[in-house]
Amino acid sequence: MSHFSRLAALSLVSLSLSLASLSAAQDLGVPLSWRKFSNSRPVSEIVGISQGAIAYMFPQLNTANAQFDGIGYWQSGNVWASMANHDYRAGSTGYYSQVVPQLNNAFSLYENYDEWGAVTQDAANAGRISTKTPSFQGTCDGESMVGGVFWRAETGDMSINSVTTGLYLTLSAYLAEATGDAKYTDAAIRSANWIRNVNMRDDYIVLDSVVATDCSRSAAGWLFTYNSGKFIEGLNVLADVTGDASWKSLGAYVANAAMKTTAWQGSDGVITEGASPDSNNDGVGFKSILLRALDEAYNRRQGDNEALRILIHSYVCVQFNALLDLAATGYTYSSAWAGPPQGFTTWGQMAALDVLVAAIHAA
Repeated sequence: MSHFSRLAALSLVSLSLSLASLSAAQDLGVPLSWRKFSNSRPVSEIVGISQGAIAYMFPQLNTANAQFDGIGYWQSGNVWASMANHDYRAGSTGYYSQVVPQLNNAFSLYENYDEWGAVTQDAANAGRISTKTPSFQGTCDGESMVGGVFWRAETGDMSINSVTTGLYLTLSAYLAEATGDAKYTDAAIRSANWIRNVNMRDDYIVLDSVVATDCSRSAAGWLFTYNSGKFIEGLNVLADVTGDASWKSLGAYVANAAMKTTAWQGSDGVITEGASPDSNNDGVGFKSILLRALDEAYNRRQGDNEALRILIHSYVCVQFNALLDLAATGYTYSSAWAGPPQGFTTWGQMAALDVLVAAIHAA
């Protein structure tokens, strides 16, 4: 049994800890109803499982556009990210020769890396998008709309959503970390504040979208893993960039809420969102983003919060064991992580990769 498996077992006694890194006490204990929240497999075996799953993706690769048959542009990006993260977690370079040329291939095909040509360099230079002509609210529910990012560039679409804002937050924070440029830090802070103040519930679950013209909101039931996922990742990087522990504390609250909500998982902890055995859709890839974000927090952003690390480890183990026990046919996986198993689909395989990679580090 690994070190963190033993620590997870200790949660049976108590993990309701008051941590100095959090602004107030929260229960970071591992729910005892979760299914198989520990793992006894050695790292070498998990690395092999991840490699076996990745191997099934290469026959689907279309080298003309660096995408994989059966999934789209952003979901293909998930696959390349999983390969790069596999090498990082496993301490290897096995996928470097595939990832780098194909990313360069994809980037060369689309100006500004944008498949849809929605954002031009002129718009970036001007700091505005000409298609956003309607007037919009400067505040919604008494909170500033500064930092929110439009979902699409099309004329008349005035929706500002959390995943786009979270992506912008995370990109800005990573750029700030890489360059030390304050403009990226400032951008990240504004976007983090928008999600926190405008589009997050009191229980720390991130909401979907707000229409900027009239402050109307998406349906209450529009709760998706990736909205919380990108926020978790961005907050943890921003905390490191700024040295402001309040961002890390907020990230811990959001992560805890995301792992325990009933919005996308049952009492057993297995994520049920995006279970689509017969056809691909955007929702299939959402949960991968949450798992990747939690892995980032576990990896190097929450090193002083042992209780949260144990919780993340346990949550990853729940998804990993569900994939292997309930959704696997050899090295292929259904997008329905609670099962039943099925034959290979590109989207099911894509969704599983981030779990398998995260399990390498959480072993």
